[in-house]
Amino acid sequence: SLFGDQIDTRRTFAFNPETGGVDARLERRLGAITLASGHDSDVDQDAVAAALVEGVRFHGLALLPWPETALALRQRALFAGQDGLSDDALMACIDLWLPLLVTGKRRLAEISGQALTRALEMQLGWEEKQAVDALAPAEFCTPAGTAHVIDYHAEGGPRVTLRVQALFGLTAHPVIGRNKIPLVLCLTSPGGRPIQTTRDLPGFWAGSWSDVVKDMRGAYPRHVWPDDPKTAIASLKTKRALAKKP
Repeated sequence: SLFGDQIDTRRTFAFNPETGGVDARLERRLGAITLASGHDSDVDQDAVAAALVEGVRFHGLALLPWPETALALRQRALFAGQDGLSDDALMACIDLWLPLLVTGKRRLAEISGQALTRALEMQLGWEEKQAVDALAPAEFCTPAGTAHVIDYHAEGGPRVTLRVQALFGLTAHPVIGRNKIPLVLCLTSPGGRPIQTTRDLPGFWAGSWSDVVKDMRGAYPRHVWPDDPKTAIASLKTKRALAKKP
């Protein structure tokens, strides 16, 4: 009876960094005193989306459910010299790309990986995306026709793991980037056993290949192991499969 005209009802939306969600509550308050508080079932979607954006703005981009495709694209852009996907750049324009992703969501985990990757591509733009693809390709294609994901986050520089047979016939070491950086090749046997890591494929062919090929012939006799891999045909097939007519 004394303070009834000063009691008001308000809705609050608090971002929870531990859950990546928004706690929506309905409160009755007398000034700074909370008289009653409970879960708000009548959620204002715009307010929730705004709280999610503010949560990421305050706590950082690491809270977003980045898929491997998006993380790889950010690493490739960094390698290609494009800073449009750096933390600073994305935070500077967060109001342009994140609100669209959180509309209708209650938690950051509800954002799809595909949507995050697409948002990054839109931030880059068509020309910048083409430059990234040219300077920092997502995959390395071998003479055998196989494609292998390049790890741009690897220690020692961009790295790819593949079977050595896929590189037969290659006489020059593959390079990437504006500065023509040698791609780190982690070469394996047909069974996936590491046999060599190199930044100098011609040197490997001319050097330790003669020792490696002896081991490979004993361990994998069904496969072709040429003395001179520079002139051999790249293939992952066995001798029997190669002998079959197409």
